[in-house]
Formats: sequence, C-alpha cells, structure tokens
Amino acid sequence: MKTKAVRLYGKNDLRMEEFELPAIKDDEILAKVVSDSICMSSYKAATQGADHKRVPDNVAEEPIIIGHEFSGEIVEVGAKWKDKFKAGQKYSIQPAIYYEDGPVGVLSAPGYSYKYVGGDATYVIIPKDVLEQDCLLIYDGPGFYPASLAEPLSCVIGAMHANYHTTPGLYIHNMEIVDGGKMAILAGVGPMGLAAINYVINRADRKPKICVVTDIDQARLDRAAEIYTVEAAKENGIELVYLNTGNVENPVDAMQELVDGKGYDDVFVFAPVAPVIEQGDAILAFDGCLNFFAGPSNPNLQAKMNFYNVHYAYTHIVGTSGGNMDDMVEALNVMTKGLDPAGLVTHIGGLNAVVETTLDLPNIPGGKKLIYTHVDMPLTPLTDFAEKGKTNPVYAKLAELVDANKGLWSVEAEEYLLANGDNL
Repeated sequence: MKTKAVRLYGKNDLRMEEFELPAIKDDEILAKVVSDSICMSSYKAATQGADHKRVPDNVAEEPIIIGHEFSGEIVEVGAKWKDKFKAGQKYSIQPAIYYEDGPVGVLSAPGYSYKYVGGDATYVIIPKDVLEQDCLLIYDGPGFYPASLAEPLSCVIGAMHANYHTTPGLYIHNMEIVDGGKMAILAGVGPMGLAAINYVINRADRKPKICVVTDIDQARLDRAAEIYTVEAAKENGIELVYLNTGNVENPVDAMQELVDGKGYDDVFVFAPVAPVIEQGDAILAFDGCLNFFAGPSNPNLQAKMNFYNVHYAYTHIVGTSGGNMDDMVEALNVMTKGLDPAGLVTHIGGLNAVVETTLDLPNIPGGKKLIYTHVDMPLTPLTDFAEKGKTNPVYAKLAELVDANKGLWSVEAEEYLLANGDNL
C-alpha cells in the first residue's frame, strides 16, 4: 500500500513524499491515520535532526515519519494480534515506549525514531515495539481529534498525579493534589493550561475547592472564561477564579487575598519564566507542592526559592514532563465519557501544511495545530473560516459549526471536513 508522509532527513529537512509500505509482518498492524496534532517536540526533532535523543543517527539514509499525537483506524492486523485488535477499531498511541531494541534504544518513539510509523502520514505500520508494550490504545469515544489530543491531556493528568503531600512525622509521600484544597494554575490560559482547567473542573474523583487561574493577557483570560465558565465549575463544586496578575500591584498579595492569606496546596507553573516560578513559591501553603510543568528551552533557567519555608513549612517542588501509560488510558476514558479537549485547538490544516507549520511552529500563535492527513488544506485559524467562507462554501459551513460551539472545533466540524475536504 502507498502512503503519503512527512519524513525527516536531517536538521530542518522535512519532505512530504509518497512511497510504498511493505507488507505487514505477523507482529505488526497496518493503520490509517486520520488526525495528528503538531507538538513543539516535533519542531525540536525537526530542527535538531540526528542530534535529538530520539532520532536515529542514520536518519539521512533511513528517514523517519514525524508526528506523535495521532489517531485513526486499524486496517489490517497481523496474526499475532488478531485476538486483541480488529480492523475498524479507532486507536491512539502512547509514544513514549522506551523499547530497548528500538532504532535508538530505550528512547525510541513513534514520530521520532521509526521509518514506517508517525502521525503525519496517511497510512502507517505499527511495529512490535509499540504493540508489545501495550502502547496501542483503543478509543471508543466520538470523533478522532480527541484521541489525537489524548497525549497532551495525559501530560496534564500526569502532573496532577505527580504532586505530593506529606504527614508530619511520617516518611510517606501522599501522591496527588489535595482533595478539597486550594489550587493555582499560573500563566494558565495557554493550550496546556486550558487542558488543565478542563481536566480539573470535570474530574469526578478529586478536585480542589478553589482554583485560581492567572495570566497577564486579558483577552486570553476572557477566552478561557468563555470556554470554561465560572458557572460550570461551580456546578462541579469548584470556585474558579480568573486573575490578571498584570493589572495588580502585587500579584502574590492578590492571590493570597483569595484564600485568606493561607496559601495554596497545589501550584502549577505553565510558563518557564523566573518571576512566575517565584510567585508560585511565594503562595505555597504549609506542605504546599509546586509543580513546574513548563518545559524550558534555557538549560540554565534559575529562580529563587524560599528555603526557610522548605525547612519549616515543608514546601516542595516537582517537575513533570509527559504522562505514563495509565495517564494516557485515563485521558481516553475521560474523553469517552464526554470531556472534550477542543479548547486546545486553534488551527486546522492538511498534510500539505505540515512541513511549513512544523518548522515555523514557535512563530505561529494560538494553541494546537490539528492536521487531517487525508485532506489538502492550508493551515487555517478557526477564526479565519468565516472570511474564507465568502468564496468557499466548505469554509462557510465550518465557520457555522465552529460558531455554534463557542468558537471551538467539534466532532460535527470534523465529520463535515472529512466528508467535504476534497472541495476546499
């Protein structure tokens, strides 16, 4: 079977090509890719080439398919896996497989390391490395894009699970956020911050009593409040507060006033900025945990921390990067039950848009760039659909569907695009 795919040959060398896939082996699966969400990690792999830890040294001779946040349908199942999988099932993939015999050893991952599997392709071969570690996950929920976004959502879920608290006198770490506690999400209205808000207010088993979300961009705060409303959070037992820390004289005092000066049990920092990290440290309650979620590009990033409080108030810090298999499974489960990650998505495009989008990703504002690999479409902000709809009825209908969903992407919009994408 032929596939079209975007392959990496070296630093800044991405090429969209059509080539023949080999017949699958008994321990492999042939799959159709429907959607892929472009991640900043793909930009890093594309710009670093073979210097990237997950990219093989011989990528110039054996190019790999990029993209690791993808979903689609199973087409053909090798003999070894016929009792577990069947054609027609929808799937997602946990890409962090850590397979010792993979192309780059324990760091091998789809979207970075493999010749025939990656999200920016029309069809792929899912290798034994993925299957033997149970990293091919069946998705039974609506649409395809939620499964593509399961991996970024799993990162947020993992962060919540990684926070910990202690009991004085006992050397035990109680993992998880404080149920009924006080939470702050700082610099929290970017794509991953929105995912965190969504998860926090919709989670059934554990939730804070108050969640304060900060940023210095009022337009982004207003947009977040429109998507994840204070009223909806209140219905789930959470006092949700959006605070513009750029409009107050002392951000720490303003945040402390919201919790009667008692501090926050769980603080999540979503920007690799020293003043924001220091704000997070300053608002920690007794036994408070600061989770540095943001991935810095500066290897020497430093920020001050109050070590008096570390000693006497038991404050502590963790950092998380990615989620594990359980987090990925939980992400798919909560989306199957109705959590919609559409708030992450700001742009839609086809496979033809991947090369330019990936290499220019840091300069493209907004949230997730969602690619439909069987569609030919320039990368387009959701907010531009109406203008494009003046000359193209497909865009006009997409604009109508997006407007009907508070300006968000939706399963209905996805279904319409997949059915009518040939007319763009």
